[in-house]
Amino acid sequence: MKEFKLPDVGEGLLEAEIVRWHVKPGDPVKVNQIIVEIETAKAVVELPSPYEGVIASLLAEEGQTVDVGKPIIVVDDGSGPPATPPAAPAEDMVPTIPKPERQPVLVGYGVKPGAATRRPRKSTAPAAEQPPVVEVRPAPVAPVASVAQPVVQDAPRGTVLAKPPVRKLAKDLGVDLGTLTGTGPNGTITREDVHAAVASPGPVTATVARGPDEERIPIKGVRRATAQAMVTSAFTAPHVTEFLQVDVTGTMEAVRRLRQLADFAEVKVSPLLLVAKAVLVAARRYPMVNSSWDEANQEIVVKHRVNLGIAAATPRGLIVPNVKDAHALSLPDLARALGALVETARAGRTQPAEMSGGTVTITNVGVFGVDAGTPIINPGESAILAFGQIRDLPWVVDGQIVPRKVCTLALSFDHRIVDGELGSLFLRDVGAMLEDPLRMLAWG
Repeated sequence: MKEFKLPDVGEGLLEAEIVRWHVKPGDPVKVNQIIVEIETAKAVVELPSPYEGVIASLLAEEGQTVDVGKPIIVVDDGSGPPATPPAAPAEDMVPTIPKPERQPVLVGYGVKPGAATRRPRKSTAPAAEQPPVVEVRPAPVAPVASVAQPVVQDAPRGTVLAKPPVRKLAKDLGVDLGTLTGTGPNGTITREDVHAAVASPGPVTATVARGPDEERIPIKGVRRATAQAMVTSAFTAPHVTEFLQVDVTGTMEAVRRLRQLADFAEVKVSPLLLVAKAVLVAARRYPMVNSSWDEANQEIVVKHRVNLGIAAATPRGLIVPNVKDAHALSLPDLARALGALVETARAGRTQPAEMSGGTVTITNVGVFGVDAGTPIINPGESAILAFGQIRDLPWVVDGQIVPRKVCTLALSFDHRIVDGELGSLFLRDVGAMLEDPLRMLAWG
């Protein structure tokens, strides 16, 4: 028998939610066959099996949150039952923490160099999945026993036993842990206890306002991570937003002509493609916009590559995957990369690596029928461009009022790095290239 433990598929992942099992007990399974989908703080990830054999049991249910390193499935590979680690000697007064077992390298992820061990998380109480904290005391002198015996310490009266994630969950849902009775070992309050309190009409949910006029949705996964990142960005980087209304009639004509070219026959050509190209050209002209603020080292880090982020709304929340080395792509390749990025995001298959390392971002609010907004900078970057809807508006051309295709651009930037002049020059050039796409060739 082989136990498969939940791996860290991201940077410092602590837990993940089981979204959907692809196998059930009794099913045959092969190495690298997808067995489960999990939702991390960044994305939904498919995990392949590291073993070949028959599924013996599933150790976690769909919807359950599991800590990294905890077994989630048992595979019968014909090797017999899992080995039971020997008990520590009673004389050993210092508890030891076993090193995490290395998982076989699978398709899509593997063991990072130097990541064989992880610092254990602090806990204020015993957990349902862990043995209780013990204090070793010498036993009274007796003819039949002279070795130290472990004694489980009782929690002080009035102490609420709950792991930090459970306390956070209770706080988010407005549940007073002091009113709950834990069902875990030694009275530990579990996630299930908190959710049961929210669902119950009993007195334990008195602190949770519920009724026929409202619904409460737990904040978790991608939505929770996005919220934390946006709050951090909004209150760390001093945001400035500038607006520019642009005649994009030339862009719409360029889009129409590109769609007729053989090189774009099998890819989607939209105005976003030319907006992306304009941002890439402008980032080369003004490199400070493609940079980040390193608070720890008190340095501005100017990036020599552009990983172009595209904000995407998904059922699980806002995510910002990015096109790696977008500056080096031809226009057809950029169109293909953008199409694949959006399709993957909508399907909920974006991987954590696809959302890391972004340098500058575009958010297309125009698809929602919105003219403009004040976008929040993606953490680790210094600028984000919002591209509004394209509408027919009266416009003055050569002294005459004529109908034109017009949209509004909004550029938010980190004023520690990008001052008003630089931000204005960047936004002006993006607008100029969308008014006359030939400028992309002249400046790019």
